Amino acid sequence: MQNDLPLTHDVVLIGGGHTHALLLRKWGMRPLPGARMTLINPGPTAPYSGMLPGFVAGHYTRDDLDIDLIRLARFAGARVVVAAAHHIDTANRQVHVAGRPPVAFDLCSIDIGITSDMPDLPGFSDHAVPAKPLGVFAERWDRFAKSANPADVVVIGGGVAGVELAMAMAHRLRGRKATVTLIERDQALTAIGAHARTRILKQMQALGVTVLEQVEIAEIRSEAVVLQDGRSVASGFTTGAAGARAYDWLGASGLTMHNGFVSVNRSLQSSDGAIFAVGDCAHMTETPRPKAGVYAVRQAPILYDNLCAALSGGALQTYQPQKDYLKLISLGQQSALAERFGRSWTGSLMWRWKDHIDQTFMNRFRNLPKMDAPDLPPVHTSGLAEALGDKPLCGGCGAKVGRTALRAALAPLAGNQRADVTPLPGDDAALLTTGDVKQVMTSDHLRALVDDPVMMTRIAANHALGDIWAMAAAPQAATATLILPRLSATLQQRMLAEIMTTATECMRAAGAEIVGGHSSVGSELTIGFTLTGLCDSDPVTLAGGRPGDALILTKPLGSGVLMAADMAGEAHGEWIVAALDHMVQPQSEASRILAGAHAMTDVTGFGIAGHLHGICEASGTGATLTLDAIQLMDGALEMADAGIRSTLFDDNRALVPDLPTGGIADLLYDPQTAGGLLAAVAATEADDLVTALRAAGYPAAQIGRLTNTVGQLSLQVP
Repeated sequence: MQNDLPLTHDVVLIGGGHTHALLLRKWGMRPLPGARMTLINPGPTAPYSGMLPGFVAGHYTRDDLDIDLIRLARFAGARVVVAAAHHIDTANRQVHVAGRPPVAFDLCSIDIGITSDMPDLPGFSDHAVPAKPLGVFAERWDRFAKSANPADVVVIGGGVAGVELAMAMAHRLRGRKATVTLIERDQALTAIGAHARTRILKQMQALGVTVLEQVEIAEIRSEAVVLQDGRSVASGFTTGAAGARAYDWLGASGLTMHNGFVSVNRSLQSSDGAIFAVGDCAHMTETPRPKAGVYAVRQAPILYDNLCAALSGGALQTYQPQKDYLKLISLGQQSALAERFGRSWTGSLMWRWKDHIDQTFMNRFRNLPKMDAPDLPPVHTSGLAEALGDKPLCGGCGAKVGRTALRAALAPLAGNQRADVTPLPGDDAALLTTGDVKQVMTSDHLRALVDDPVMMTRIAANHALGDIWAMAAAPQAATATLILPRLSATLQQRMLAEIMTTATECMRAAGAEIVGGHSSVGSELTIGFTLTGLCDSDPVTLAGGRPGDALILTKPLGSGVLMAADMAGEAHGEWIVAALDHMVQPQSEASRILAGAHAMTDVTGFGIAGHLHGICEASGTGATLTLDAIQLMDGALEMADAGIRSTLFDDNRALVPDLPTGGIADLLYDPQTAGGLLAAVAATEADDLVTALRAAGYPAAQIGRLTNTVGQLSLQVP
């Protein structure tokens, strides 16, 4: 029912911290009708801080550590903006984000964590990595720990976080020539009881960690940390875990701050009632507490209730943090210390307890509840269940009508009555001749495959431009055709502004101007463009390929299966972000490099096998593909091997029934959205063209050749 109701308010979450992650999970099970949820985060994942020491020590993998925000947002029905927020405009209710139009909000919540950066410490920015944000630190540490070089490590900060890291690092580096040094300007471990402190210091000594207390650092260099007393501590990896700093950009928001942190009341509201803040970036004015994940976790249900109440006219709830909490501190190896109310316990049992708590938390995001599709009406037509299928309809070019049905419908309409219109081989373009001017015209539109209108516009624009680029033409003019989902007037204006601002940027970057268009309201977002392009000479078409020509592909395959996997909740978020990056890569420079091709097409809905078959039909050739030369998107083969298919897969497979299936071959029938150019070029020029394409930033490859076996496609399998 949620999808049938108009959206009336925007809720924007800045940051993928623990509170927001739990909120999204609950939102997926109980969304507020009428609310559109947006998550803004710099990356597709959010590391869980509780498991960081275990990851550093080598007990967990990086996948164990990360919450997949893309998958979580898909479950919650939220759009995702993978970019860093850098300003909140409270007057205009907008979040400014790098590389895109501002994101408007009615309610906003901030959960961006903290940083342990030390900008005032000479050399830190150049030669050290802060322990927070965790993602960058985890990547840098993993790379360092896997290197074969002598491992000298310095941890700055003797609080619980710094001590855990030092012990974890010492455990990870055991058996190697390594030193681990902890440096604290005062006394280490002042936040825990004396008994627990003694136990931990003893464990650090057993692990070989050197603890330097009551010392000041003068400078950090690439190979050492220099102390103010003149001593130098060797270090090839220096990290800072001393204290917590808020991100500087928050201070320019106009919100009331406390030492750089957003001040919030008992309802988690800031000084602006439409903006909430949670987790470590917030300061609870009436009930101050130290920075700890336990508070963030318990804020989640209160934040959910209060966002819903603020949008529906209800009363806000208050959050009452506990006064003390159980501390579970990793001791390097699979052992931990538990401390509360001044009492402490250590051993492997404590580790198993901590691991159980951490894994239980992470399993809430790994094993998202399966939300059942609504049942069909008890009385319905025969064949309805079969027509509906057992999986959601794909977006992008995966929602294209199959070629068999398309050709059957268009066959009776064949023919052309105008001398100045020349239909081109294929079924989506024509050459218009006005005097000496040669102009090509094409049209394309896409059912949304992502919820972010900006990202979807970029994909749709590059997808439509692909037809022009495939003819080696220069984009000239465009009209936009939009179907918006049901929205309030305010949200309509917001979405239209996002789409048209982005579309104008994309078209102008390609050399075209948007000259008009049409919009309407429907059940879901659809974006399309009709384009014209100018040709200095005859356009490159599907015809013209010659036996012996080399086949060049400019982008990897796999967008169809990956987006189908995303809809099914099976894909890794980093795969989806990488696939989207491929989709929004313009092919303008590739078109220029390949302008001398004998035949060319863009690989889209019919898959590479279908589009290559089109070249062979028009050119009177056959083709052989070198299977292991075809580049694949990350995760595409894994998802194909798992049996995931786009809804257009079977139709595409039927176009080339003689080709095999299984493994990489399945991706030959995968519908691509905004796919690469497939060009047939002289074999003697192929290597130089691939080199030029790669120099221009395209993952191009020579993937086969045309043959003289007319209409036949074959595979060369390693």
